Amino acid sequence: MKRDDAKAFATKAHEGQVRKNSNEPYITHPIRVAERLEKAGYSDDLISAGYLHDVVEDTSVSLKDIEQQFGKEVADLVASHTEDKSKSWWERKTATVNHLQNAPKEVKYLIIADKLDNLLELEKEHKKFGDRIWKNFNAGYDQQKWYNQSIAEKMYSHLSPDEIPPYFKEFEQAVKRFFK
Repeated sequence: MKRDDAKAFATKAHEGQVRKNSNEPYITHPIRVAERLEKAGYSDDLISAGYLHDVVEDTSVSLKDIEQQFGKEVADLVASHTEDKSKSWWERKTATVNHLQNAPKEVKYLIIADKLDNLLELEKEHKKFGDRIWKNFNAGYDQQKWYNQSIAEKMYSHLSPDEIPPYFKEFEQAVKRFFK
């Protein structure tokens, strides 16, 4: 299956990387994102993109590499969720929020699966380390609050009720809980 190859590829690409506030291997994040997409019953291409969503942003892998290995559909999904690191935090996050509003549903599914996992991990880390966690980010609490609330506001746009996966509500609740 393509998703198994994507998992192996991402594991190798992220080898040696760790999460911002822990020594947890970075690959645990893309694995959780892909597993959430799989649990929701999405396509092999979307699940594969879940495993691969950070490789272009955070490793030397290119979109061309993704397309050659996994096809145009997976590469397009990864591209739709890859930030331009030459831009400021504010520019990147504003672009993501604006893109999310009119993005195809598969892109929304990928973005929210990613944002939910990041927020749940942030919540755990905050319980453990308190406000010290913000020193490891390019933006502090207020900016993160704006970003996550904006994502939660835009994610439902152009989706019918039957197209909304349960984890969208989970993200919305996590945003309300964490950014009181």
